[in-house]
Amino acid sequence: MRGGSFPNRGPSGGQGSCRQRMGSTCAPEASGMASFRMPEESEGHAATWMVFRASKGIWGADLAPYVEKDLGQIARAIAKYEPVRILVSPKDRPRLSRLVDGVGNIEVFEAEVDDLWVRDTGPVFTVNEAGELRAVKFNFNGWGNKQAHSLDKRVAETIADLAGVELVTSSLVLEGGGLEVDGEGTAIITESCVLNRNRNPGVTRDSAESELKALLGLHKIIWLPGIAGKDITDGHTDFYARFAKPGVVVAGIDSDPASFDKAVMESHLALLQEATDAKGRALEVVTLPVPSKVRRKSEDFAAGYVNFYVANGAVLVPQFGDPAADAHALRTLQMLFPGRVVEQLNIDNVAEGGGGIHCVTQQQPKAIPAP
Repeated sequence: MRGGSFPNRGPSGGQGSCRQRMGSTCAPEASGMASFRMPEESEGHAATWMVFRASKGIWGADLAPYVEKDLGQIARAIAKYEPVRILVSPKDRPRLSRLVDGVGNIEVFEAEVDDLWVRDTGPVFTVNEAGELRAVKFNFNGWGNKQAHSLDKRVAETIADLAGVELVTSSLVLEGGGLEVDGEGTAIITESCVLNRNRNPGVTRDSAESELKALLGLHKIIWLPGIAGKDITDGHTDFYARFAKPGVVVAGIDSDPASFDKAVMESHLALLQEATDAKGRALEVVTLPVPSKVRRKSEDFAAGYVNFYVANGAVLVPQFGDPAADAHALRTLQMLFPGRVVEQLNIDNVAEGGGGIHCVTQQQPKAIPAP
């Protein structure tokens, strides 16, 4: 997510029972997709999906085992609060077993995968008022064909099939880390990702909005500029701004004048402070400063607290070894998520690859009919 060069996010490279493609023969109104919405992350989960894969070819022989330990730590932490479902290549399963054996609430499925970034490779789940689930595939292309993706481009199909839900395939190319929603019709999305010609050449903001609104039940999209070419994701939303609940946004800020993110985050903050959501509410914006001190110094290291993950009854957030910033992030998230346990984890090894806890998780919402 951060870094002056592209981090080792993996050479990535299906569809379930629906296999419909937006923009072709299946219009959203005709298929009933307009009644589906993407829930906000703090709504109830049926499970969290993860992918266990850190190959030496991607991460390096020295780092890969420690990345796997971070994944095991994250899985064990989430399993205290909700079921965890993990995809793993058969050859990697023995190492995963050593990390999670004896831990309840974890289910393992074998599937060939390239890397661990399930937020980007997996489907986005939506739900309708009847409590039916659908999974949306956004055609992962290796963050704009920066890396191979022959296996990871099929992760969405695999998860949809295992979850037993219909899969709808978008005509857009993007990743789940580029989407942030409040569950009530508002989304925050970075232009640098979705409108980037390395993903969607020739696609206008209006046409992207039309499809995203139909697929995800949106009424308003707040577009942030993001920044292209500085990290492999081209500026995913989930590093910059997240909903804590409808009407409340957590935004990262960076005071380091040498950081390219300083100006980006300042522009995002100004836009969010002036924005209203789909219901006409002015957004309350709470800031989370990035740490000024970290244990690692590589340019690819993703140092930021906005990439937290909200599970049932808990919030998981990194800690980076900056006592003041770590403590501030903990207090802020405890204030924003009352009634949930906030756990801080040292995930420096995953952060070396440019991502965080949110990037290696994907929530499957509960299928609950609306009252």
